[in-house]
Amino acid sequence: MKTKRRNGLSLLSIMPLYLFTIVFVAGPLIYLLVLSFLTRAEVWGVVNKFTLDNYRNILDPIYLKTFAESFKLAILSTSLVVLIGYPFGYFMAKLSAAWKRYMMLLIMIPFWISSLIRLYGWIIIFRANGTLDGILMGIGITSAPLKLLYTYPAVVVGMVYALVPFMIFAVYSSAEKLDWSMVEAARDLGATRWKAFTTVSLKMTLPGLLSGIVLTFIPSMGLFFIADLLGGNKIVLVGNLIQEQLMKAHNWPFAAALSVVLMVLTSLMIFLYRRITNVKELEGLI
Repeated sequence: MKTKRRNGLSLLSIMPLYLFTIVFVAGPLIYLLVLSFLTRAEVWGVVNKFTLDNYRNILDPIYLKTFAESFKLAILSTSLVVLIGYPFGYFMAKLSAAWKRYMMLLIMIPFWISSLIRLYGWIIIFRANGTLDGILMGIGITSAPLKLLYTYPAVVVGMVYALVPFMIFAVYSSAEKLDWSMVEAARDLGATRWKAFTTVSLKMTLPGLLSGIVLTFIPSMGLFFIADLLGGNKIVLVGNLIQEQLMKAHNWPFAAALSVVLMVLTSLMIFLYRRITNVKELEGLI
């Protein structure tokens, strides 16, 4: 009887989680998938008529180019995030406990402010005769205002700025667990600093690096508001395309099809990440 009661209480305790998952996760995903196979109405809404045209339209060169540009920007921004975030997180793990708290606080403070407000700060910096122009002209590097706002580099900077904390925390969580005595042992056995880093430190922090790549690459595919604010509609990402189909063209089935394709691509990234990390775990056990 006691076992049955415990099982009943356990079932009741996890039931809200299952209900939440069904209503707010599985339900919207199923609705999105079904909507992607429906037909757009002539004026507003959708018609319950099955079609594959929404997915065929994605093969149009214009939309394929949008996906290609999104991948290009995601790869570039993720690469820069790795170059900045990995060393930062790695060396932050080597600081004293007090300095770790200070650095984590400095990284977390921007999250307390709306991302839109922070991006408007970059607009003030990049605009003509803005903060950056004033500094560059003040020290004599430039003689005229630069056209930095609404350019591709401005969008890249915005992406890196928004995503680099995720890389820092992912790498820091792995580097903090690193057994530094193994690095010292490699150095004592004659390995150079670079050799000890690549053979010991990098391999042991690779899970954090890979999780940071996933956490930065996947969002960078859909951060359309950064491209809107800093790119001035000159740079169109998949997220911008979905927003345009929803808000302007009112083509909900096509927007749903774009979302499904984007979900499949991001799910593939997560699958590859899981496979790589599982292989690394097996190699460690062997």
